[in-house]
Amino acid sequence: MNMITFMLTMSLTLSIVLTMLNFWLAQMTPDSEKLSPYECGFDPLGSARLPFSIRFFLVAILFLLFDLEIALLLPLPWAIQLHTPIATLAWASALILILTLGLVYEWAQGGLEWAE
Repeated sequence: MNMITFMLTMSLTLSIVLTMLNFWLAQMTPDSEKLSPYECGFDPLGSARLPFSIRFFLVAILFLLFDLEIALLLPLPWAIQLHTPIATLAWASALILILTLGLVYEWAQGGLEWAE
């Protein structure tokens, strides 16, 4: 327990010291070049603060969900070798079914259409 407390204390101390050092040494002199949006060397053509379409975020969230599904199902071949492979397959199938039903629902609601 003593080693764990020491490591936590050292990690916290180092984090606080480095954060304070960053605030103290950082250059806070913004100029017009730093404040302008980067557009490959061209002058800015418009405002960089235009809002994104909500559909962009929806597709991004769907990508993250299905990426998470792959990460959760990756150990499945090794989990089949456990004492209860039927339970493992049932949980994996339930996960795939829930995600598939969600995708079908979004598709049916027209959430994946770019043009309105």
